[in-house]
Amino acid sequence: MKSFLNNLLLAAALSGFALETDAQPVAAPPAWAQNVVWYQIFVERFANGDPANDPKPENMKAGSSAAIPADWRTTPWTHNWYEPDAWAKKAGLSYNDNIGLRRFGGDLQGIFNKLDYLQKLGITALYLNPINDAPSLHKYDARSYHHVDVNFGPDPVGDAKLIAAENPGDPATWVWTAADRQFLKLVQEVHRRGMRIILDYSWNHTGTQFWAWQDIVKNQEKSPFREWYDVVTFDNPATPQNEFAYKGWANLASLPEIKKVDVTGARVSGRPYEGTLNPGAKQHVLAVTKRWLAPDGDPKMGIDGYRLDVADQVPMGFWREYHAYVKSVKPEAYLVGEIWWEKWPNKLMDPVPYVDAAGIFDAVMFYQVYKPARSFFAARTTDHIDAGQLRDSLQYQWNRLTPPTRRAMMNVNATHDSPRLLTCFYNPSQYKFKATPHDNPAYKTGRPDAETYQRARLYLLHQFTSVGSPQIWNGEEMGMWGSDDPDCRKPLWWPEFKFEPETRANYQPGPKSYDPVGFNAAHFAYYQQLIKLRKTHPVLASGELEFLTAAGNTLAYRRFDARNPAQQVVVVFNMDSKPLTYKLPKAGAWTNLLTGKAATASVVLPPLSGMALKQ
Repeated sequence: MKSFLNNLLLAAALSGFALETDAQPVAAPPAWAQNVVWYQIFVERFANGDPANDPKPENMKAGSSAAIPADWRTTPWTHNWYEPDAWAKKAGLSYNDNIGLRRFGGDLQGIFNKLDYLQKLGITALYLNPINDAPSLHKYDARSYHHVDVNFGPDPVGDAKLIAAENPGDPATWVWTAADRQFLKLVQEVHRRGMRIILDYSWNHTGTQFWAWQDIVKNQEKSPFREWYDVVTFDNPATPQNEFAYKGWANLASLPEIKKVDVTGARVSGRPYEGTLNPGAKQHVLAVTKRWLAPDGDPKMGIDGYRLDVADQVPMGFWREYHAYVKSVKPEAYLVGEIWWEKWPNKLMDPVPYVDAAGIFDAVMFYQVYKPARSFFAARTTDHIDAGQLRDSLQYQWNRLTPPTRRAMMNVNATHDSPRLLTCFYNPSQYKFKATPHDNPAYKTGRPDAETYQRARLYLLHQFTSVGSPQIWNGEEMGMWGSDDPDCRKPLWWPEFKFEPETRANYQPGPKSYDPVGFNAAHFAYYQQLIKLRKTHPVLASGELEFLTAAGNTLAYRRFDARNPAQQVVVVFNMDSKPLTYKLPKAGAWTNLLTGKAATASVVLPPLSGMALKQ
């Protein structure tokens, strides 16, 4: 611990940062984190609020492996997702190359325009996928960490000039671009509405257009940033061939890895390992982190935390330093890590080394409770489990966490990296295994059937009455469907648009068929109802959970206040094909919170139904 603090103090001194010198116990997650409903926004596909800033080919350099056709243009928002763009068809591009080059023009103004919608839904916290300047549609290939993407703001040309005039390695020269300022205005407007907002960053890798990487490409081993990355060999100018070789994340040359140093033991993907980041790169990361947490030194003007990408790829020593530094800048900041697969597709990671006393994250994206829940609520899955197995799985996950951490977990189901919830439930295959029609020609990509909607809604009732803060991937509340990446990243089905009918994966064999697509008002209303239910009954956020019944197709539990057990909500699910008569745990008058109907000693649940009841 002493060497860790010494290293952190050195980094702070070099960066001009203030840091407390006395070691403090690791604090519990911020109290606000257990009471929010998260909404994850993928900005490029959320809403196009300002067509004047739409991307151009020069903004997309190195953002795709395919060359950009001369007649490339942005794709209309309402375009049939599986229909190739005219420019892609003419160039003979593959499906994936076409999708990788598509841009729909989503931007920050689009978020401003939809804040009323989000509040009407009931959202209280926003999680934005990366908005750092980058050539790709997903922005995990940063061109600059410390600026918002030029095409997300109002002046792409002017912002590019401002960025070019800086010394990116010297924070004293950093300016606020128009896109940066618009984002800071968004932060203030979100806070004015009583909401929180966090940003997504990957400190594991950058893109090949990142300023420090470009300097290495140009100057090779003479670059002052040569130690920032995991370079295997530099080019020898005395030979005709190019010997320049480096390590890219997941062996992707487009994502050069930031160099890890002081690594001890074996580095195994999906497992924690000790070490830290190159000191120069680390200093830059801390400067960027503070820039958004406390713009111009004012924490009140900054964001509320970070979602940290591929966190298992980054060493634990760095994360401990990072946690301590973030909390020194903003004690109420929330840090949530992406802790996902230890061994895909069968084993998820253990979150314990990353939370609680570990002093690394306040929470993780809790796929560990979604996977078994999907296996219970969805139909005919290859890894189906009964209610008792679900109870055991959930208790196993919760019991290895402290109560404050359990409640602060981000309870995800669908994200930008997984099939949408409806499609995930519609297909019987193992979770996230061969979950695209490319990997499985039988994978169903079209509109799910009525039973799938019902089962997904029952899962959602569980998600919103369970332990941890629920998360919504943008568009789920609209009734959107889609297989794994990239099909989960369609532009959102806003009610003001009329969309072209969607082909059911036209590269699959057989005749084409089409589905009408568009905003599902009934699905939206159901999400509204669940969010209101959670907000109206505090025990659903802060209460204890006790299982009452967990056998076969019947699951029941209660959320209650341990100091006042009379304050309780009982949740019952009948996943059977036959009606269920369920005896309630206490005599007296009960109310079905979803319908308003009264009940007494028992309730009758139709097949595939659920209830939330309160006395």
